Amino acid sequence: MRQNPSFAMTDVPEIRRIVHGHPWATLVSATDDGLVASHYPVLLEEGRDDLTVVGHVGKPDDLIHGLGQRELLVVLQGPHGYITPRWYGEGKAVPTWNFVSVHLSGVPELLSSEENLAVLDRLVAHFENLAEDPRLMWERPNDAAFIERLEAGTVGFRLTPAKVVAKRKLSQNRPDAVVETIAAGLASDGPYRNPELADEMRRAQEMRRAARETAR
Repeated sequence: MRQNPSFAMTDVPEIRRIVHGHPWATLVSATDDGLVASHYPVLLEEGRDDLTVVGHVGKPDDLIHGLGQRELLVVLQGPHGYITPRWYGEGKAVPTWNFVSVHLSGVPELLSSEENLAVLDRLVAHFENLAEDPRLMWERPNDAAFIERLEAGTVGFRLTPAKVVAKRKLSQNRPDAVVETIAAGLASDGPYRNPELADEMRRAQEMRRAARETAR
């Protein structure tokens, strides 16, 4: 992903927020047979405040990717959406696409079966605990033999990225009034409704305002 200094996202807690809130990842490897891409959820590693993530792939995706032997690119997509030029006013304008994306890359470490089981347990709980009656991985009718067979069909990994590229393109190159017009349009009913993107734009706008006040 080409970086633009105006859109660079470098604040680690902010990047962690995006990873936590949008865990569905694209895993990309450059292999002897060409590029390979797979799609799996990842979680931030517990007990750390960096950008280390843990996840798993189903067999034989580990062999296809050469998991643990070569660089892995983990792509996470935050809020994104179409921006109509009608929100820019009466002047000349073309549409664009606003987005937040995070790229984490490095050579992952393979997890033991015990570590992988713990990650799979966390993964289920991460989503099931959103419900009032979560069905967790070890709860009946699941039993240990069933869970262990499932784990044996997966390979867990931990990636502490050697390189991080995060980009937040949210109309920062536009005046504050235009940013608010766009956010209001995204929050309103209509074909381009995208309240999550509107919230992300307003959050970024408030952070820019706070930075400007601090710099004074």
